[in-house]
This record gives sequence, structure tokens and C-alpha cells, in this order.
Amino acid sequence: MTTTTAAETTVQQPPKPIRLFLVDDHPLVRDGLRARLGAMPNLEIVGEAGSGAEALALIDTVRCDLMLVDVGMKDMNGIDLAALVLQRHQQPSHPAPHIVMLSMYDNPEYVQKAMQVGARGYVLKDAPAAEIVAAIEAVSAGGTFLSPAVSKKLFRNQAPRPLLTPRESEILTALGRGESSKQIARDLGLSVRTVEAHRQSIKRRLGIEGQAELIKYAVEHAREFGQG
Repeated sequence: MTTTTAAETTVQQPPKPIRLFLVDDHPLVRDGLRARLGAMPNLEIVGEAGSGAEALALIDTVRCDLMLVDVGMKDMNGIDLAALVLQRHQQPSHPAPHIVMLSMYDNPEYVQKAMQVGARGYVLKDAPAAEIVAAIEAVSAGGTFLSPAVSKKLFRNQAPRPLLTPRESEILTALGRGESSKQIARDLGLSVRTVEAHRQSIKRRLGIEGQAELIKYAVEHAREFGQG
């Protein structure tokens, strides 16, 4: 007689879908995003707003993992909205959603301001659906994401290189690509704790205090460290 253990009968549950909230003042854009993203099996659109004010009124009642936010809205630009959302939701009981900016503009100044307030991604509106999904997945996993056209403009002007070790340069470059510490550890054959120690060392060498500032620096400058 064959016996079956509890472990053998355990059925692995599918991962929960990423819960999205859409913010754009053009109904046609929201319709297009809903059509493109709503059909994805790992994504669930749980709400939408046509203005910054409407988003602020709804976001407290809608539990979402990530917000896709239009930069150029009329009543409130998306960067200011992102800053307000991230400031208001800092409690463990209601953590702030990750934010990916959507824009028609690849202006580096907009990108830098968005990352400075805490946005984790910046995607152009005319990007293919696969790129928007890649941004959502990367940011939801703890990384960052920039549309390739945006990255090219950001990295066009190189800054002087602070002195980093080869390993620190590798890790900074990976951070600039939007990789999390776990991804970097796997790719480089290191422990997550070692990667975190390198991140602390990089911050000391660069005179950077917070994690958000480190990510911002990596996004703006990391590619030059991968060229040495």
C-alpha cells in the first residue's frame, strides 16, 4: 500500500497578480492601457483615475501594488502626484505602491525629477506593450526600469568616475539596469548579504546616504562604470 505524505499532496498556489491602478487624464489612453494590460494573466487592473485629484481621493480605498501615472496631466503633473502618494502612504498597514511614470517626453530632467521623488520606472507612452509589462514586472520585483530611449539620453553626458572597485562597479552597473540585490547576487554568484555590503560601501565612496539616492545615481551614471 502506497502512502502519500502531506508534502506530496501540497499544490503550489499560482502567484498573485500584480494589482495596477491607472492614472491618465485621457480616456482613450486609459482604454488602450486597459485593453493591453488587462488581458495579461499576471496583472489585474483594480482602479483608474482621470486626474491627480481623483487619484488621491481613490488611492486610500484601493489596495494596489503599482500605479502607472501620466506625467503631463492638466490639474496636477504626475511627478507631484507620485510625491504626494509616496509621502502619504508610509505606514506598514498601508504601504505605498510602486510607481511607474508614463510620458510622451524623454526629457532627462523629467526622468531625474521622477526618480528623485521616488518613482521606480519611466516608460514612454508609445512603447510596445511588452516594454510596459517589463517595467511593471521589474519594479514590482524591487528594481527600476527606464525605456531604452530614455536611458540613452540620460547616459549621453558622462560624469567623472569616482574610484570604485571592479566588483562595486559591476554592482552599480546592475543597479542602473534596475536589478534588485537578489538578482545581482544570483548573477554574480554572491550572497544577498554580500551585495548589500557592497551597496553600503558604494554609498560611502560616493558620499550618498539613502537607498533612493543610490538608485538615482546608478540610473544616471552606472553605464560609465560598465565601460571601464
